Amino acid sequence: MIWIRSSIYAVAFLAWTAVCSLAGLPALLTSSGTFFLIRIWARGIMILARWITGVGYEIQGLEHLPRGQCIVASQHQSAFDTYLLMLLVDRPTFVLKKEVGLIPFIGWYAARAGMIYIDRGAGAAAMRKIIRGAKLALAKDSQILIFPEGTRTDPGVAQEYLPGIAALYAHCDAPVIPMALNSGYYWGKTRLLKMPGKIVFRFLPPMPDNLDRKTFLLTLRQNIQAAASHLSEPPPL
Repeated sequence: MIWIRSSIYAVAFLAWTAVCSLAGLPALLTSSGTFFLIRIWARGIMILARWITGVGYEIQGLEHLPRGQCIVASQHQSAFDTYLLMLLVDRPTFVLKKEVGLIPFIGWYAARAGMIYIDRGAGAAAMRKIIRGAKLALAKDSQILIFPEGTRTDPGVAQEYLPGIAALYAHCDAPVIPMALNSGYYWGKTRLLKMPGKIVFRFLPPMPDNLDRKTFLLTLRQNIQAAASHLSEPPPL
């Protein structure tokens, strides 16, 4: 039954994405229109996930998420993370790998909405682009969303944090809000199967100011992993 529901969801997701991508082409004329359309698309995905697969969500620690400028440093275990974060924060600006920009329609809309694309192999140039793009977004009271591991990672797998989050912490005058989640248990990095249950997003208190780079990365990782270790996984099939 879970396989059937997951397959139905996959078809519905593709259909909904196609409808939004084609019908929403006029939205590309403005960044605000593009962002509005992206949120409609993400909201539809949440509804499909709930109705078809039985996947819901719970948000914890919202009191730690400011309404204005901030940098959210989140775990990344599935595409679900991006969909829901698009709805949770007021003016999200994601730091994304440049490959996302090559995806037809999705990449176009994300670029028009002001997302920051980077070439992870570009070294110092990539860091300068992240900092420049983040400062411009923060000046508009946006919230920067970055996945410190740089890619989707299975629950319990420890990846080194990439230097982008440390650069933002050092050069942007905005609080860094860690976030733990358990979406990988239910949604998965690449698998079709969607397990019914409740995905939890847990925002944590902001990171202390004036830490050196090494201490910041170590503390950030320890805080996120400690919080993630207390998030549940679904029962076995």
